Amino acid sequence: MRVEKGDLTGRARLRKAALELFAERGFEATSTRAVAAAAGVSPALVTRHFGSKDGLRAAVDQDVLERIGGELAEVDPDADLMESLGAVSARLFGADPVLRGYLRQVLLEDGEAGAALFGKLLRGARTELERLSSVYGGARGGEGADSTWAPFQMLCLILGPLLLERVMQPNLEEPMFAPEVLARRSAANQRLLVQGFYGCPEDRSGG
Repeated sequence: MRVEKGDLTGRARLRKAALELFAERGFEATSTRAVAAAAGVSPALVTRHFGSKDGLRAAVDQDVLERIGGELAEVDPDADLMESLGAVSARLFGADPVLRGYLRQVLLEDGEAGAALFGKLLRGARTELERLSSVYGGARGGEGADSTWAPFQMLCLILGPLLLERVMQPNLEEPMFAPEVLARRSAANQRLLVQGFYGCPEDRSGG
């Protein structure tokens, strides 16, 4: 259940308001005064709690990353790992329009903040690939994933629809972040990660 702003501390209310406004307008177009007004607190509290607008964004980024990490940490180790990670990814990067908008704004900005956030997501992707490799790595023949590019490829599968939503949606018949569409795309990503587009060479040769 989402917590109402009135139930949050001033710091948390500012962080929540900043997340929503940054998602809608972008960082540069959002003033600290607008964030404070949306949070229902004095603009002076931004400086008191975060030091600056950049400090506020850093706090929002940290909260987003902790949310993602917390969801991933709760993946059931006894369930199908690929399916469970796919469901979490779909929920985190698709089902929440505010989080989706925030990530799109930050990652498309031409600046250090977007690159830094992507770097943190990349480290998380490497960790999850290590988990997947321990389960699926020896299940099929072949050389396996390229350790350098595999985490980038995983993030492209997950973040691509989020970043390209505005140009992808006109080419689809259904809302691309509807629950049933998310589930289908997640299943397709899982098949691609485990099998590739065309399966292993021995599958094609009948070996």
